[in-house]
Amino acid sequence: MTRPTSARFDLPNAPFRVRKSTASIRIACFVRSLFFISDHIPRTNPLPELPEVETMCRGIAPIVGSRIVAAERPPCDRRRILVEPPIETIDARLRGHRVESIGRRGKRVLIRIDDGQVIVIEPRMTGLVLLAQPPTAEHLRFRLVLEGGPCDEFLFWDRRGLGTVRLLTREQSERLLGDDKLGPDALDVTASTLRERLGSSRRAIKVALLDQKAVAGIGNLYAAEILHLAGVDPRARCDRLSGPQWQRIASAGGEGLRDAILHEGSTLSDGTYRNALNQDGSYQNLHRVYDREGEVCRRCGEGVIRRIVQAQRSTFFCPHCQKRVGKHPAITA
Repeated sequence: MTRPTSARFDLPNAPFRVRKSTASIRIACFVRSLFFISDHIPRTNPLPELPEVETMCRGIAPIVGSRIVAAERPPCDRRRILVEPPIETIDARLRGHRVESIGRRGKRVLIRIDDGQVIVIEPRMTGLVLLAQPPTAEHLRFRLVLEGGPCDEFLFWDRRGLGTVRLLTREQSERLLGDDKLGPDALDVTASTLRERLGSSRRAIKVALLDQKAVAGIGNLYAAEILHLAGVDPRARCDRLSGPQWQRIASAGGEGLRDAILHEGSTLSDGTYRNALNQDGSYQNLHRVYDREGEVCRRCGEGVIRRIVQAQRSTFFCPHCQKRVGKHPAITA
């Protein structure tokens, strides 16, 4: 039988002994470990988000008009990605058809075929679409052999194997990517639409912006950047934001995302994200708060960037010029 441990507490005129069982100590340690874990969430790279996927789409535009000679799944002994339907079926359905256009829905690349079919690629954390040689041969997951255009192949590369490739009919793509599945695109969403979709939520605004059914394309990195640009505290509840705050968030979303696209996205410390020519993006050099914990805020010059954890993800913000209510003088919009 396990003997209980004891601890002595001396209060004025009332010395007494508290007996704590081994089980209670274990429970206390477990609870403390939860707080430790929440403060030590690994800072995994969240890319690609809308700017990176938009850069991918623009980068593979040269394949429009090319004829598909074959669809292949290169030999790969790493974690297998989801490819639907089987590659033999994809090959049979695509052979001889031409690439009609390139599009994007949220964080997905759309390759539209001349007969209405759509190749939907979701890069997730480490996926890349390429027209150049891939970073490594062993992580190559999908290939289209092409003719009749400037490129003889299109590649999908994925180091961690979390991405997906699906060939869908027009009807299937409309069901998978319709308005009931994904919200309006973050590049074009208005303040009134944002408020209509999120204004009654009790969630923190940073967490709510990651909801792809509410607004499509924003991920962890750009949510932090957008809220800093808007001067809104990421912990502020959606149902307590004012009209001017929603307006600043919508404006900052369009401005920040377009600026990131102009710089071809963010290549973070692990160097995984690359454009279609296997080159780095440069927006990481312009990040205002993301991964800048402990640095002085570049805008107000007074606050120090903090890192907190929201919904098991790192959030970076300036506690001085990002307000739950009102607007700091440094915010000019």
